Amino acid sequence: MSIKDNRIFRYFKESKDELRKVIWPTRAEAIKHTLIVIGVSAGVAVFLGLADYLLNIGLEQLIK
Repeated sequence: MSIKDNRIFRYFKESKDELRKVIWPTRAEAIKHTLIVIGVSAGVAVFLGLADYLLNIGLEQLIK
């Protein structure tokens, strides 16, 4: 069995071939998309924090 028949060698060769087909984003696109993800994450965090706070107040009023 030659090295080219080795499954691990073939896996890495095919992975390298696939990476050549990838269209990588430009630096500006990567920064823009990163900022969008950070903004959406912050928005969701604020929403969930506010919902938790309001539900906590509501349950305290219900228990009293």
